Amino acid sequence: MQVIPAIDLQAGKCVRLFQGDFDQCTEYSDDPAAVARKFEGMGFDCLHIVDLDGARSGRQENRQIVAAIARESNLAIQLGGGVRDEKTISSWLDAGVARIIIGSAAVTYPESVRDWCRQFGAGRIVLALDVRLDDDKTPRLTTHGWTRTTDITLWQCIDDFQTVGLRHVLCTDVSRDGTMSGPNVDLYAEFVGRYPTIQLQAAGGVRHIGDLKGLRSIGADGAITGRALLEGQITAQEIRAFLHDA
Repeated sequence: MQVIPAIDLQAGKCVRLFQGDFDQCTEYSDDPAAVARKFEGMGFDCLHIVDLDGARSGRQENRQIVAAIARESNLAIQLGGGVRDEKTISSWLDAGVARIIIGSAAVTYPESVRDWCRQFGAGRIVLALDVRLDDDKTPRLTTHGWTRTTDITLWQCIDDFQTVGLRHVLCTDVSRDGTMSGPNVDLYAEFVGRYPTIQLQAAGGVRHIGDLKGLRSIGADGAITGRALLEGQITAQEIRAFLHDA
């Protein structure tokens, strides 16, 4: 299983939000490139970056930082935040970003996103599908920074995108994100059982190395972790041992 460290960018700084709330923001570094270098030194080969300013404005406000990380490191970067048209996708891929993360657009204008999968290749697109579980434990998609819960289920959305060869899904149980409460292993196990050929990146709630081991045990292809790494709850030594055993 691939472990993917996460950096959220806001005003040029490395931050983390609590459950996606911009009013509950913790700043970790004013040098995101240094954080990326630290992650690379720990043995990671991929980096998850979200441009929070871009997500709000639709403009790539931290472009220089992301481009510098892509240029100066060997990390494969997957980037999200404010990517809303094919011109932006093309520009980022040309700048060295490996994969583009598409979030709410997959729900609000899915046909355009399917066209992007066809144009750029499904392997270059990651669908970031954020869910809340309803009273029946059915995962329903959220949009607009997790403020709106739709009637569309996670499974319906994935089924619709299988027609274009969907390969990467980043799934977040938003009730767990940034909470250090543990990932929703049951949800991700169901995902793997339903879609064994789709590469799942599980996100939300990772606290310690035991959570990563648990996600690996149910067959997740990847796991996103931000706060646990930034706060030292998962150490460099633990990560090296985990990656060595992968």
